[in-house]
Formats: sequence, C-alpha cells, structure tokens
Amino acid sequence: MASDHKDLRDFLFRGLMFESEAAVFQDAGIQIGANNAQSEERLLAEVLAPFGVARRNEALEMARLYALLYCFENEVRTLIRETLEEKEGVDWWDKLPAKVKTHAESRQATAMKDSWLEGQKRDLLGFVDFGMLASIITEKWEFFSIIPSQHWLRQRMDELEKARNFIAHNRILLPSEFQRIYMYISDWNRVIGL
Repeated sequence: MASDHKDLRDFLFRGLMFESEAAVFQDAGIQIGANNAQSEERLLAEVLAPFGVARRNEALEMARLYALLYCFENEVRTLIRETLEEKEGVDWWDKLPAKVKTHAESRQATAMKDSWLEGQKRDLLGFVDFGMLASIITEKWEFFSIIPSQHWLRQRMDELEKARNFIAHNRILLPSEFQRIYMYISDWNRVIGL
C-alpha cells in the first residue's frame, strides 16, 4: 500500500516538474505540446478558401470587431448580474422593469421551442437586447455609481448598438467606425476597471 502511495506521489511530482520546466521553454519561445493556434489557422483557412481574397479579408477584419463586441456585451451583462445580485439579492430579475422581463422571457420561450438550435437558453439576461442593457442600468442607477453619468452611458451604448447591429447583419464598417468602437470600449474598460 505504501508503495502505491509513493508511486502516485512520484508520478504527480514528475508531472508538476514537467509543467514547471515546460513553462520555462514556452516563455523562451519553444513549442511544447500541440499548437492549437496553427490548427485553428489551418481550419479557418480551409473553411474560407472557397471565397475570394477581398471577401476573406473583410471577414477577418469584421471578425475582430465581432469578438470585441461579444466580449464587451457579455461583460456588461456580467456587471449587471453581479451588481444586482449583490445589491438586490438573488431575486434581482423579478425587480426589473416589466418590459425588459416580458421581452426576454418571450425570446427565451421562442428559443426553447426551437429545440433543434443548440446553445445557452437558461440565462434570461442573455435574452435581453443590447439596447435594453443600458435601460436596466439607468433604471437601477443608484447601484451603478461607477459609471460617470447616464448621458455618458447612453452615448456609448447607443453608438455601440448601431455598430453591433451593422456587424450582426454582415455589413462592412469603415475604418473610422472601427476606431470609434475601440475608443468607446476602451473608455468603458477604463471606467469599470477591466
């Protein structure tokens, strides 16, 4: 029995040592293990190959914006959820405006009926439209003192919602719009502390 424990301890210790040494090699730029980045790049190149170079380049530019807006929108949802859970308790959802709740619950019911469509369907806040997120914050303004003003919030969220909808409908934005999105999200991250 003692031998089994020693073997297990030695095995775990060797694993920890390998991880430690591997990190040193990786920091030096030496590849250890599978390179997921290369396989992802190959997969992306393969699925985009049938399309023209100009279309692929546009898609890759817009993909960066999509990723940024995805992260931003979900951080706003997290801020709302965590703040309201802390300030109003676990039943915070029940204390939202009826219009927001009804809209989200209706969209969730539709998603549940579409059983062929897989994905996250339980989180009601995930069914709230982007534009309604600012409404939740302004409705519960006393809990969001970290945000400079309602005008500041509305200005950024309204502009970002327009850009988000443009991107969601596969339309190309001009480079100046890219910069505006980067600026607004950078402002948000600085204020919120991300």
